[in-house]
Amino acid sequence: MSEELLINVTPMECRVALIENGTVNELYVERTVKRGLVGNIYKGKVVRVLPGMQAAFVDIGLSRTAFLHINDMVWPRSQPTPNVFELLHPGQILTVQVMKDMLGTKGARLSTDLSIPSRYLVLMPYGNHIGVSQRIESEEERDRLRNIIESIQAEHNLPGSVIVRTAAEGVDEAEIAQDMCYLSKLWEYIQRKQVDVAVPSLIFEELPLPQRIIRDLASEETAKIYVDSREI
Repeated sequence: MSEELLINVTPMECRVALIENGTVNELYVERTVKRGLVGNIYKGKVVRVLPGMQAAFVDIGLSRTAFLHINDMVWPRSQPTPNVFELLHPGQILTVQVMKDMLGTKGARLSTDLSIPSRYLVLMPYGNHIGVSQRIESEEERDRLRNIIESIQAEHNLPGSVIVRTAAEGVDEAEIAQDMCYLSKLWEYIQRKQVDVAVPSLIFEELPLPQRIIRDLASEETAKIYVDSREI
Protein backbone atom coordinates (compact mmCIF):
# COMPACT_ATOMS: atom_id res chain seq x y z
CA MET A 1 0.00 0.00 0.00
CA SER A 2 1.36 3.41 -1.02
CA GLU A 3 0.79 6.37 1.30
CA GLU A 4 1.38 10.08 0.91
CA LEU A 5 0.87 12.99 3.30
CA LEU A 6 -0.24 16.36 1.92
CA ILE A 7 0.24 19.35 4.25
CA ASN A 8 -1.34 22.64 3.20
CA VAL A 9 -0.74 25.77 5.29
CA THR A 10 -2.65 29.04 4.86
CA PRO A 11 -2.90 32.12 7.11
CA MET A 12 -6.29 30.86 8.31
CA GLU A 13 -5.76 27.14 8.76
CA CYS A 14 -3.62 24.06 8.28
CA ARG A 15 -4.94 21.02 6.44
CA VAL A 16 -3.41 17.57 6.29
CA ALA A 17 -4.58 14.72 4.07
CA LEU A 18 -3.50 11.09 4.24
CA ILE A 19 -3.61 9.60 0.74
CA GLU A 20 -3.72 5.83 0.37
CA ASN A 21 -3.45 4.40 -3.15
CA GLY A 22 -4.52 7.72 -4.65
CA THR A 23 -7.58 8.16 -2.42
CA VAL A 24 -8.01 10.55 0.52
CA ASN A 25 -8.35 8.28 3.53
CA GLU A 26 -8.11 10.82 6.37
CA LEU A 27 -8.40 14.62 6.50
CA TYR A 28 -7.43 16.89 9.40
CA VAL A 29 -8.03 20.64 9.76
CA GLU A 30 -6.70 22.99 12.43
CA ARG A 31 -7.63 26.69 12.56
CA THR A 32 -4.78 29.12 13.07
CA VAL A 33 -6.69 31.35 15.49
CA LYS A 34 -8.32 28.46 17.34
CA ARG A 35 -5.92 25.59 17.76
CA GLY A 36 -7.27 22.47 19.37
CA LEU A 37 -6.54 21.91 23.04
CA VAL A 38 -6.69 18.11 23.11
CA GLY A 39 -3.54 16.70 24.67
CA ASN A 40 -2.62 19.91 26.49
CA ILE A 41 -1.84 19.56 30.19
CA TYR A 42 -2.88 22.27 32.66
CA LYS A 43 -2.58 23.12 36.31
CA GLY A 44 -6.11 23.95 37.35
CA LYS A 45 -8.34 24.55 40.35
CA VAL A 46 -11.65 22.92 41.22
CA VAL A 47 -14.30 25.65 41.38
CA ARG A 48 -17.43 23.56 41.88
CA VAL A 49 -18.19 19.93 42.72
CA LEU A 50 -21.39 18.37 41.36
CA PRO A 51 -22.28 15.34 43.51
CA GLY A 52 -25.39 14.52 41.48
CA MET A 53 -23.28 14.20 38.33
CA GLN A 54 -20.19 12.72 40.01
CA ALA A 55 -18.21 15.51 38.38
CA ALA A 56 -16.64 18.92 38.89
CA PHE A 57 -15.91 22.15 37.07
CA VAL A 58 -12.24 23.08 36.90
CA ASP A 59 -10.68 26.44 36.05
CA ILE A 60 -7.74 25.88 33.69
CA GLY A 61 -7.54 29.44 32.42
CA LEU A 62 -9.94 29.19 29.46
CA SER A 63 -13.02 31.29 28.75
CA ARG A 64 -15.20 28.55 30.27
CA THR A 65 -14.57 26.22 33.16
CA ALA A 66 -13.73 22.69 32.06
CA PHE A 67 -15.61 19.51 32.99
CA LEU A 68 -14.08 16.60 34.90
CA HIS A 69 -16.10 13.41 35.45
CA ILE A 70 -15.17 10.81 38.02
CA ASN A 71 -14.75 8.16 35.29
CA ASP A 72 -11.93 10.27 33.85
CA MET A 73 -10.05 10.43 37.14
CA VAL A 74 -7.36 8.19 38.59
CA TRP A 75 -8.67 5.88 41.31
CA PRO A 76 -8.31 2.11 41.95
CA ARG A 77 -10.69 0.46 39.49
CA SER A 78 -10.73 -2.69 41.63
CA GLN A 79 -12.73 -0.75 44.22
CA PRO A 80 -16.34 0.49 44.04
CA THR A 81 -16.82 3.89 42.41
CA PRO A 82 -16.18 6.49 45.12
CA ASN A 83 -18.30 9.55 45.79
CA VAL A 84 -16.83 12.51 43.94
CA PHE A 85 -16.44 14.36 47.27
CA GLU A 86 -13.95 11.66 48.32
CA LEU A 87 -11.66 12.75 45.48
CA LEU A 88 -12.38 16.44 44.94
CA HIS A 89 -13.22 19.58 46.87
CA PRO A 90 -13.56 23.25 45.86
CA GLY A 91 -10.20 24.99 45.72
CA GLN A 92 -8.28 21.76 45.11
CA ILE A 93 -5.33 22.05 42.72
CA LEU A 94 -5.16 19.44 39.97
CA THR A 95 -2.98 18.54 37.01
CA VAL A 96 -5.34 17.69 34.17
CA GLN A 97 -5.28 16.95 30.46
CA VAL A 98 -7.80 18.02 27.83
CA MET A 99 -9.61 15.06 26.28
CA LYS A 100 -12.17 17.01 24.26
CA ASP A 101 -12.21 20.59 23.02
CA MET A 102 -14.75 23.22 24.00
CA LEU A 103 -17.88 23.05 21.86
CA GLY A 104 -20.57 25.71 21.82
CA THR A 105 -21.45 26.53 25.41
CA LYS A 106 -19.74 23.42 26.77
CA GLY A 107 -16.31 23.64 28.32
CA ALA A 108 -13.44 21.31 27.56
CA ARG A 109 -13.55 17.79 28.97
CA LEU A 110 -10.68 16.80 31.22
CA SER A 111 -8.91 13.77 32.63
CA THR A 112 -6.44 13.34 35.47
CA ASP A 113 -5.13 10.14 33.86
CA LEU A 114 -2.42 11.82 31.82
CA SER A 115 -1.29 10.39 28.48
CA ILE A 116 1.96 11.56 26.86
CA PRO A 117 2.68 10.32 23.31
CA SER A 118 5.89 9.95 21.35
CA ARG A 119 6.68 8.33 18.03
CA TYR A 120 6.61 4.72 19.24
CA LEU A 121 5.11 4.85 22.72
CA VAL A 122 2.47 6.46 24.92
CA LEU A 123 3.36 7.00 28.58
CA MET A 124 0.57 7.03 31.16
CA PRO A 125 2.47 7.99 34.32
CA TYR A 126 -0.15 6.88 36.85
CA GLY A 127 -0.73 3.39 35.45
CA ASN A 128 1.08 0.09 35.92
CA HIS A 129 0.64 -2.04 32.81
CA ILE A 130 2.08 -2.55 29.33
CA GLY A 131 -0.15 -2.60 26.27
CA VAL A 132 0.58 -3.19 22.59
CA SER A 133 -1.39 -1.77 19.67
CA GLN A 134 -3.97 -4.23 18.39
CA ARG A 135 -2.85 -3.43 14.87
CA ILE A 136 0.35 -5.36 15.58
CA GLU A 137 -0.98 -8.85 14.91
CA SER A 138 2.10 -11.06 15.32
CA GLU A 139 2.15 -12.56 18.81
CA GLU A 140 5.91 -13.01 18.54
CA GLU A 141 6.35 -9.30 17.81
CA ARG A 142 3.93 -8.31 20.56
CA ASP A 143 5.88 -10.39 23.06
CA ARG A 144 9.17 -8.90 21.84
CA LEU A 145 7.90 -5.36 22.34
CA ARG A 146 6.48 -6.13 25.79
CA ASN A 147 9.80 -7.66 26.84
CA ILE A 148 11.68 -4.59 25.61
CA ILE A 149 9.48 -2.24 27.63
CA GLU A 150 9.70 -4.44 30.73
CA SER A 151 13.48 -4.51 30.43
CA ILE A 152 13.80 -0.74 29.98
CA GLN A 153 11.47 0.03 32.89
CA ALA A 154 13.24 -2.42 35.19
CA GLU A 155 16.73 -1.23 34.23
CA HIS A 156 15.96 2.46 34.74
CA ASN A 157 13.29 2.09 37.46
CA LEU A 158 10.70 3.87 35.32
CA PRO A 159 7.11 3.74 36.63
CA GLY A 160 3.87 4.11 34.70
CA SER A 161 1.89 2.36 32.00
CA VAL A 162 3.32 2.20 28.50
CA ILE A 163 1.31 1.65 25.34
CA VAL A 164 3.36 0.49 22.36
CA ARG A 165 2.13 2.17 19.18
CA THR A 166 1.78 0.55 15.77
CA ALA A 167 4.82 2.45 14.47
CA ALA A 168 7.04 0.44 16.86
CA GLU A 169 6.52 -2.78 14.92
CA GLY A 170 9.92 -4.06 13.80
CA VAL A 171 11.80 -1.20 15.47
CA ASP A 172 14.97 -2.21 17.30
CA GLU A 173 15.39 -1.97 21.05
CA ALA A 174 17.79 0.99 20.93
CA GLU A 175 15.25 3.24 19.17
CA ILE A 176 12.48 2.24 21.54
CA ALA A 177 14.77 2.87 24.52
CA GLN A 178 15.56 6.33 23.13
CA ASP A 179 11.85 7.04 22.82
CA MET A 180 11.26 5.86 26.38
CA CYS A 181 14.08 8.08 27.61
CA TYR A 182 12.50 11.07 25.89
CA LEU A 183 9.13 10.40 27.53
CA SER A 184 10.73 9.93 30.93
CA LYS A 185 12.55 13.26 30.68
CA LEU A 186 9.39 14.97 29.42
CA TRP A 187 7.42 13.63 32.39
CA GLU A 188 10.12 14.87 34.77
CA TYR A 189 9.85 18.31 33.14
CA ILE A 190 6.05 18.31 33.52
CA GLN A 191 6.37 17.35 37.18
CA ARG A 192 8.82 20.18 37.85
CA LYS A 193 6.74 22.73 35.98
CA GLN A 194 3.49 21.82 37.71
CA VAL A 195 5.12 22.78 41.00
CA ASP A 196 6.53 26.09 39.78
CA VAL A 197 3.67 27.61 37.75
CA ALA A 198 0.73 29.60 39.03
CA VAL A 199 -2.89 28.44 38.93
CA PRO A 200 -4.34 28.23 36.34
CA SER A 201 -1.52 27.64 33.84
CA LEU A 202 -0.65 25.65 30.75
CA ILE A 203 2.03 23.11 31.66
CA PHE A 204 2.47 21.20 28.40
CA GLU A 205 1.19 21.98 24.90
CA GLU A 206 0.62 19.29 22.30
CA LEU A 207 2.43 19.68 18.97
CA PRO A 208 0.82 21.66 16.12
CA LEU A 209 -1.12 19.60 13.58
CA PRO A 210 1.63 19.09 10.93
CA GLN A 211 4.25 17.85 13.39
CA ARG A 212 1.65 15.78 15.23
CA ILE A 213 0.52 14.07 12.03
CA ILE A 214 4.09 13.30 10.96
CA ARG A 215 4.77 11.82 14.40
CA ASP A 216 1.59 9.76 14.44
CA LEU A 217 1.00 8.76 10.82
CA ALA A 218 4.29 8.76 8.91
CA SER A 219 5.65 5.23 8.52
CA GLU A 220 7.70 3.02 6.22
CA GLU A 221 4.65 2.91 3.95
CA THR A 222 4.74 6.71 3.54
CA ALA A 223 6.31 7.26 0.14
CA LYS A 224 6.19 11.07 0.08
CA ILE A 225 5.31 14.04 2.25
CA TYR A 226 4.30 17.22 0.41
CA VAL A 227 4.45 20.52 2.31
CA ASP A 228 3.74 23.98 0.89
CA SER A 229 5.29 25.95 3.76
CA ARG A 230 8.98 26.53 4.48
CA GLU A 231 8.18 27.16 8.15
CA ILE A 232 7.29 23.52 8.86
